[in-house]
Amino acid sequence: MIYDYLIIGGGIVGVSTAWQLKQRHPEKSVLLVEKEAVYAKHQTGHNSGVIHAGVYYAPGSLKAQFCKEGVAATIKFCEENNIKYEQCGKLLVATNKLEHERMLALYERCQTNGISVELIDQKELNELEPDIVGTGAIKVHDTGIVDYQQVTTAMAGRFEELGGETRLNTEVVNLSEDANSVTADVMRNGKFEQIQARFLITCSGLMADRTTKMLGIETDFQIVPFRGEYYRLGPEHNQIVKHLIYPIPDPELPFLGVHLTRMIDGSVTVGPNAVQGWKREGYGRINISLKDIWDMVTFSGFWKVLKANLKVGLIETKNSWWKPGYLKTVQKYCPKLKLEDLQPYPAGIRAQAVMKDGSLVHDFLFAESARSLHVCNAPSPAATSSIPIGGYICDKLAEKLEG
Repeated sequence: MIYDYLIIGGGIVGVSTAWQLKQRHPEKSVLLVEKEAVYAKHQTGHNSGVIHAGVYYAPGSLKAQFCKEGVAATIKFCEENNIKYEQCGKLLVATNKLEHERMLALYERCQTNGISVELIDQKELNELEPDIVGTGAIKVHDTGIVDYQQVTTAMAGRFEELGGETRLNTEVVNLSEDANSVTADVMRNGKFEQIQARFLITCSGLMADRTTKMLGIETDFQIVPFRGEYYRLGPEHNQIVKHLIYPIPDPELPFLGVHLTRMIDGSVTVGPNAVQGWKREGYGRINISLKDIWDMVTFSGFWKVLKANLKVGLIETKNSWWKPGYLKTVQKYCPKLKLEDLQPYPAGIRAQAVMKDGSLVHDFLFAESARSLHVCNAPSPAATSSIPIGGYICDKLAEKLEG
């Protein structure tokens, strides 16, 4: 059998794309393959579980538009599929004069983006969150929490109900393309198989650059993994905050900083930091892959990123290994917490696309051949925005095929 469409990647972006492609083309055969035994095993299943409102993004940008659309679409999907979610809101807390100035600028951006926000002073902050200190905060009303692995699994179910086909435990080991089709060599449950399709879409996240290389597509980026390390607070602190508590972001830094996150299971996590990863799928405490390291150190963009962020990287690495340093970043706005409150919790890995010139990719990045379209970077927060992103990928595919 030759499928009309083959999609590689069972994270939330791949599953959303497959589901929407089948909705648009019910007569076409669509196969989704995922190397793991469950959906959302990697980035999707290792994030903070936050439904973001789109506070940080440039007004008028696709990221701002998709995030706002994504909030409504995610909540609608959860309600239609009986998935638990909660719109608990977020507080972005300023703790000094510089952060307060940045907070006011961020508040203006929120208003420009049409996000429901409220500026609160120190007294109001203390009334809302007695255990949080700061000079003031932005209250973001539409921010929520959910289990994205549950969302992804339900979305895969809707895809299958429409007649879509899925294969878990199916790892793509090689790709080839001719004038009429793409052939994927896969290992499925330990056995070699070949899958043919008229068109290929890859949403392979941490392996995005490797799937393009399988087809010999020339690109000038590489995936560089960054570990986001978390702690969980003990159950006695499950009520320490009513909202999500975020620091005011430093515009010079690529990541948001350590925050307190209420999880949908009732627990509270602290994190993530951002440290250099030495294994693309390394979620334990010590993770090394010689292949992943070799790919990084032989890529010129890696050294440029390292040089540009050396000071911050050293601080983050120190805090990764020295728990009191990590705690200090949290005590800035939550002084009540102590070392013994920080309990182990699984890390996440961010698939950061980096260009040869050392610049970090913060927007969409695609690669393509005659019969394939590769999603090399889907802008954060991709989980919140997965439904509009999936629609965008389907639109881009339609344009390519019509062209």
